[in-house]
Amino acid sequence: MNVVPSLRSALTLAVLALLLVVGVSWGFAQVTEPFPGKVDPPICVETSFPAGERIYPQDVTVSVLNASTREGLAGRTMDELVSDGFDEGQTRNAPAGTQVARVEIWTTDADNPAVLLVRSRLGQAEVLEMADPGAAGIVVVVGNDFEDTFEGRPSIKTDSDVVVCGPALDS
Repeated sequence: MNVVPSLRSALTLAVLALLLVVGVSWGFAQVTEPFPGKVDPPICVETSFPAGERIYPQDVTVSVLNASTREGLAGRTMDELVSDGFDEGQTRNAPAGTQVARVEIWTTDADNPAVLLVRSRLGQAEVLEMADPGAAGIVVVVGNDFEDTFEGRPSIKTDSDVVVCGPALDS
């Protein structure tokens, strides 16, 4: 009557062998799976500000496009805006054919108080509302006649609920 213990041992070995095969198969599939692609963090994220709240430069992402023939003008302007506390967006040349004499602001919402905060650093910049300003945040486009930024407002109070594209929080 030793058939039952030997049958139990055989059954146990079969189950363990099956678990080994399943484990090896799963492990092989995990090891040969490609690594996930690199995901670039967003340049800025939309942040809501309720009416009556103050917006500060560090809450606003600014990108600068160079529409001048002066090399490095966008980079120098970005450095000035970042030293004033604004969050750094993108810096590059403006699209071919862009004609800007001094400075313009391109934005999706010309009435946004963050635009006024940026404009306070640029003097009489023309504000153009467009569906796609071509870069992240509030876009400053500098031309040949642009010289320097000014000391502007330290903050601005919102009159109504607004959304501002500001710095992405590091996780």
